Amino acid sequence: MAAYQREFLRGLHNLRPQHWGNVMTIGAFDGVHLGHQAILRQVVERAKILGLPSMVMIFEPQPHEFFSGEKAPARLMRLGEKVEALFTSGIDRVFCLPFNRTLSHVPATEFIQKILVNALGVKCLVVGDDFRFGCRRQGDYQLLKQAGKQHGFEITDTATYIVGGERVSSTRIRQVLEAADFATIPSLLGKTYTTSGRVVRGQQLGKQLGAPTANVHLHRYCSPLAGVFVVVTTLLNGEVLPGVANVGVRPTVCGDTKPILEVHLFDRSDDLYGQRIVVEFKHKIREEQRFVGLDDLRQQIQDDIKQARAFFS
Repeated sequence: MAAYQREFLRGLHNLRPQHWGNVMTIGAFDGVHLGHQAILRQVVERAKILGLPSMVMIFEPQPHEFFSGEKAPARLMRLGEKVEALFTSGIDRVFCLPFNRTLSHVPATEFIQKILVNALGVKCLVVGDDFRFGCRRQGDYQLLKQAGKQHGFEITDTATYIVGGERVSSTRIRQVLEAADFATIPSLLGKTYTTSGRVVRGQQLGKQLGAPTANVHLHRYCSPLAGVFVVVTTLLNGEVLPGVANVGVRPTVCGDTKPILEVHLFDRSDDLYGQRIVVEFKHKIREEQRFVGLDDLRQQIQDDIKQARAFFS
């Protein structure tokens, strides 16, 4: 059986003849949770049977972000994390289609003809029976079934993935994270909740406050988590370190418009700039708050560190 090279393809202009002919699915796949993973297994298994590459089509920004802007729900993961998770699930190709005003006005029938058939040569499409697409979400599963008969591609639906009597969804996971119920997360995500990114240079205020931090920009309007947390951080070399982290807009210091992740690693002060770290959230200590001055903030940070150390001991 042919082995296909993993590829991340962005935009129709980057498609080549060798990218024509796939078993694919379409969606936001935010979080790549257990419900998503069930769909991905269907795609991978069908691709193996047909001897074709598996593909996931995603959009950037996600459609609801395009329409809602800053009011859109928080992402569970960044684009790079999503692509990595899709590849880990066995997908050969991730095709990212820029979502803009032009695409939002494309009728469902035109989307099928120009993108699915002409550009991608889809041979089998796996989607939920509640899948909607095209201008004003007028396209549905029945339209895809009709198009499949006309253009010669299979259309297969997916079962709803249920845990604890409820459907697993990105919305449900955001609610669980908001409640800081980290014990429930693995039953929905299939793993603990983590955030990753490259450490950037900050204001160096952490050192002045007695708690140097590794800062990671989250590059989003809002985060599914906000507050101060007990965390475990994995460094590039595989070293795993305990610590405490703040996720928020730092109201006492400067009041950022977008959230930032600040991680203080216990008993470590070496330079991590430019290094990619993975931060796993274990327990919520408190909400982010504004302090009267830096002395009050310094005292609270020391209290947070004390609580985090107690959690590990």
